[in-house]
Parts: sequence; structure tokens; C-alpha cells
Amino acid sequence: MRRRWITGAVVVSLLAVSGWPAMGESADSPPLQGTAWVLASLGGQTPPTEVTATARFDGSRVEGTNGCNRYNAPVVIQGTKVEISPKAATTNMACPPDIMKLADAFMTALLSTRSYRISSHQLELLGSDGTVLAKFSAQSQSLAGTSWRVTGINNGKEAVVSLVPGSSVTVNFAKGGKVAGSGGCNNYTTTYTQGGGKLTFALAAATRRMCFAEGVMGQEHAFFKALETVATARMEGKQLELRTAEGALALSLERKPGP
Repeated sequence: MRRRWITGAVVVSLLAVSGWPAMGESADSPPLQGTAWVLASLGGQTPPTEVTATARFDGSRVEGTNGCNRYNAPVVIQGTKVEISPKAATTNMACPPDIMKLADAFMTALLSTRSYRISSHQLELLGSDGTVLAKFSAQSQSLAGTSWRVTGINNGKEAVVSLVPGSSVTVNFAKGGKVAGSGGCNNYTTTYTQGGGKLTFALAAATRRMCFAEGVMGQEHAFFKALETVATARMEGKQLELRTAEGALALSLERKPGP
């Protein structure tokens, strides 16, 4: 289902935000800016394994997915004090009732947050009385040892398109900087270099099989061309975005299920 962004106050049934507390002095804690997290527990309950909720703090905004829809909202961070504005933008996709309930509770926790603490690669968001509203685990950005299936490919015409029905394009990052996978028809290998948010691939070497399913060979060509343009990587939960140096989306990927 296509997602549509809506702006304005986020509607949550459990909370009405009526103002912001005064900012206080902060205790020592690692900075929150520039960090990314995956929800580990909400209100003391572990979310279902099929649900991924995330939070990334960049500049004056926090963004991610609430388990159903994507969101981004203004945030003010001073020391360990946090103010997340209810004036957010969210997508408007319907999900099963239990997932919607969790998404609403997640947004409630965000909007109720007044401070945070980070310890041992874990983030806790705290309410005004110090209650732990949500716990997060640090989002690793290392691709080594991960496997992905491509969900969108930049076709070179300023558009990212879905895959040909029934086809599969994969990217498997091995340790030691090697990559292997399927372009949808041919198997390929290459190498990658990752560091500081940057990601680049060497020219891929592929088998020379011909496939006659409609659109598959053109899709594979677009995939290899898109791979050559990748300059940055951003992992968020089970999603991975590979972008060009200009910020255009080259490839979107989803983590393959596995042990």
C-alpha cells in the first residue's frame, strides 16, 4: 500500500501534551545527537519479533518507524533533557489492530519523554518522574555478515522502481570486504569498503547467463549500474538505504530472515 505523509499533531489516544517543562542541568551521559536505535522494550514489554520500531536523532529532528508508519518530529536536546514536539509528520498506512496499538503506545512514549540515559549501548527514554518509558538497543551500521534482498532499484531515470514480480536480487556482505549475491539472473561477486557512514563497491564480476523473463535482464543491468553509484549506507532496523554522493536513493533493501 502506498504511504501518504500527513502533518500536524500526532494523534495518540493515550496522551495529550500540554506544554514543555523547563530545561534543567544535565548529568554526565553520552550525547544523543547522531545516534540510531532499535526498540527493545516498551513499557516493560518486549515487542513482537515481526515489529521493528526505531529512533534516529539527527540535528533538530528525531525520525524512524513506529512499527507501522514512518515519523519525524522536531526535537530539542540539552544535556540529558529531551523535548519531542507533537507537531510531527507521519505516513498514514493502516496496519493490523495490535500493531496500530503498539505504534500508538510507541508515539506516546516518545512524546512523554523528558530525559534520557545511555549505558552499555542501550538507550532509556524517561518520563518526567524518571519512569523508564522505552528501552532501545544501539543500531549497528556494520554490514559485515549481513544479507539483504533488494526492494527498489534506481532505474537511472530519477526513479526508484520495484522489482519485476517473481524476481529476486540479493546482496550478501561477508567479513573481509567481500560481497556476493544474485542480480536477478546472474550471480555476481565484488568487494566493498565501509567506514564513517561511507560505502563503496568495486566493479562487480558476474556470470554470463541469459534470462528471458520479461524485464529481468534490464533490471539486472540497472542494479549493477546503481551499485556503482553507491556512496553512503544507512541501516534502520530491517531496512537498508544505499544512496549516491548527491543523496539520491540508489538501492533500497530489506534484511533477509535468518538465524
